Amino acid sequence: MKSLQLYLNRQASSPGRYLLEQGVMGLAGWVPGLVGIALRGVLYRLILRMDGLAAIESRVRLRFAGNIRLGHGVYLDQGVYLHACPRGIEIGPRTIVMHGAVLHVYNFRNMPHSGIRIGADSLIGEYSVIRGQGGVEIGDRVYTSPFTQIIAVNHVFDDPNRPFIHQGITAQGIVIEDDVWLGAGAIITDGVRVGKGAVVAAGAVVTHDVPPHTVVGGVPARPLRTIDGTHPVPRDVPVYFDPTEVNG
Repeated sequence: MKSLQLYLNRQASSPGRYLLEQGVMGLAGWVPGLVGIALRGVLYRLILRMDGLAAIESRVRLRFAGNIRLGHGVYLDQGVYLHACPRGIEIGPRTIVMHGAVLHVYNFRNMPHSGIRIGADSLIGEYSVIRGQGGVEIGDRVYTSPFTQIIAVNHVFDDPNRPFIHQGITAQGIVIEDDVWLGAGAIITDGVRVGKGAVVAAGAVVTHDVPPHTVVGGVPARPLRTIDGTHPVPRDVPVYFDPTEVNG
């Protein structure tokens, strides 16, 4: 019984909520295509908050769904996993979460700043991982490429005589300001702020704050150049724009 109670405590805010959430997802979570998206657009309002219309593909896994809020026009691709302990997950309007991405607020230590907040018109790339124990704040028009990791938690391991799992954790939080691009496989560690308009190169490990409009790369990441308009794209390289962009 103790193991069963522990399992339920990791899945939903109460046994009743567990039955409701699992029942709704069992009924509608597997249905493919537009029919499934429409069905979930109606039924999932029973278990999470939607500000307008949101498109949720099949096989999206939700835990603590009552702590999830989706803005108008949000798209959750197949295989997305949202685990939203208290303080939860908020995804802003028109933001896209691509398949295999994991947004995880695993707060069972009563940490006060836990949660994941993502602004408008952002994109979370395929198989990206966001851990929100210390709190993750992501601005508008932030793009993460595939396999990026934003990890707002760290283990304490200074005592050689104790297993690290008994030494506690730190969770300072991560802030990523507007208009940031994170390259494929980039890792943002706990306690970091990435400034507005910055670019993090593929594979970089960011352990210190990144100034606005700065390109960083390497392990650990270091500044490579400032984005100041002096490095235009070569004239012989074509640039493509979204035809729906008004100011493209």
